[in-house]
Amino acid sequence: MQEIKADRELDIRGEVCPFTFVKSKLVLEQMGEGEVLRVLIDYEPSAENVPKSMREEGQEVLAVNKIGDNLWEIIVRKRK
Repeated sequence: MQEIKADRELDIRGEVCPFTFVKSKLVLEQMGEGEVLRVLIDYEPSAENVPKSMREEGQEVLAVNKIGDNLWEIIVRKRK
């Protein structure tokens, strides 16, 4: 498996929905099309809600990985 290189990383551990999506979206809006954002979260509902909302916004969710006991990474490529 090839590791995905993120252009930016957003660590929003400690945040809950809907702030996890809102903060992720704000950073993504500052990025160029095709760039990759890695989001770190520690709120389990966000591991489902953020990718779902990103897809609804037209973004490409490359991966959602559980990387710790209570830690997930969401990797998103900006589409528009």
